[in-house]
Amino acid sequence: MLNIVLIEPEIPNNTGNIGRLCVGTESKLHLVHPFGFVINDKNLKRSGLDYWVHLDVTEYENIEEWMKNIPDPSRVFLMSSHAEKSYFENNFQDGDWLVFGKESVGLSKEILEHFENHLTIPMSKLIRSFNIANSVAFVIGEAKRQINLQVN
Repeated sequence: MLNIVLIEPEIPNNTGNIGRLCVGTESKLHLVHPFGFVINDKNLKRSGLDYWVHLDVTEYENIEEWMKNIPDPSRVFLMSSHAEKSYFENNFQDGDWLVFGKESVGLSKEILEHFENHLTIPMSKLIRSFNIANSVAFVIGEAKRQINLQVN
């Protein structure tokens, strides 16, 4: 199972879509407060449809609480448009933590300094970032592909 972490998500529709993606890929969702919405927001539930009840989700009051629950910091991968290494170049394993920052500014310098593994999603220079739900889908897809190859 992959661990998908959203640090201070701001847009309920994105979080709902990512929750649905986690149910479909049997991944666990970790949400770190503060949020830009309330978890029972109708938009969140609309995006997650009726899948939200099947979601394996944990909420944390802050970054420090989340970090206390990480068994192996070497298996935490931070997604950043400033990273030099592509997620295609990484070797993912079952149980990895894939971390995404808030939609407006990404991950803070504080979080980036706590972990060594920073990855980027290659993209055209015509855009500065992908939608976070799309970014999560890209990375989960590649990680699941690699894990499936390891099992078979």
